[in-house]
Amino acid sequence: MTPDLTGKTVIVTGANGGIGLATAQAFARYGARVVFAVRNTAKGASAARTAPGLTEVRQLDLADLASIRRFAADWQEPIHLLINNAGTSVPELERTADGFELQFGTNHLGPFALTNLLLPYITGRVVTLSSQAERMGRINFDDLNWERTRYKQSSAYATSKLANVLFSSELQRRLTAAGSKVLAVTAHPGFVATNIYDRSPGLGTKLMLRLLAQGPEDGALPVLHAATGHVPGDSFIGPEHWMHMRGGAEPIGRSKAAQDTEVARRLWDASEKLTGVSFSL
Repeated sequence: MTPDLTGKTVIVTGANGGIGLATAQAFARYGARVVFAVRNTAKGASAARTAPGLTEVRQLDLADLASIRRFAADWQEPIHLLINNAGTSVPELERTADGFELQFGTNHLGPFALTNLLLPYITGRVVTLSSQAERMGRINFDDLNWERTRYKQSSAYATSKLANVLFSSELQRRLTAAGSKVLAVTAHPGFVATNIYDRSPGLGTKLMLRLLAQGPEDGALPVLHAATGHVPGDSFIGPEHWMHMRGGAEPIGRSKAAQDTEVARRLWDASEKLTGVSFSL
């Protein structure tokens, strides 16, 4: 059954392409007012024109805490859904405007800060995109910023995705303790052909994308189910088929590391220190 989001406001980060755009278009079809929170507002405006209904474009760079604070400071109205979709993956070590390793900074610390700053306005759900790559992640509290560890793209990405699951779980724990009805849910879109692979070298990746990857519209299905389906807080929603990599949406399992509540608390505390943003309820 198609949900009716008429009169609701939905924020989708990174909505100018890929899964984010497919998700934003679907929410617009559901009747929501959709805010495209994007780094490049010209590209965002072009993408927003492809979505039916009421849309708005606002500038947001998750690799820059000052940009995140500006976005949040300008927000003064209820948010039904916050979709933490934007993410990145880079082959070489790069850093955010604040000096964080780019993948950890953009994929985890940025959404962490944005969510907590907007939390007083959120009435429905926070959906954070992760990946089954979280199973290969490891939170190294001695070197969260990759200052001494030899950088490897896949390891850094997997760690950021593990951080996403741990963040969502700890957020739900804190929401429940605060008596909030807001739900925190994690979504894994599966293997999707998007521009996140543009800087991934090798013919193997290109061949796998061509033969096995699904399109952004299918990748958006777990996100939409996480946002509007009958699911409890701290759910992890992914595709139904091919080892949870393609088609449909259903609850899926997570790694032992992603279920470690003590690591989730430690990561939350570390993220507060790094961003200067704390739980706001």
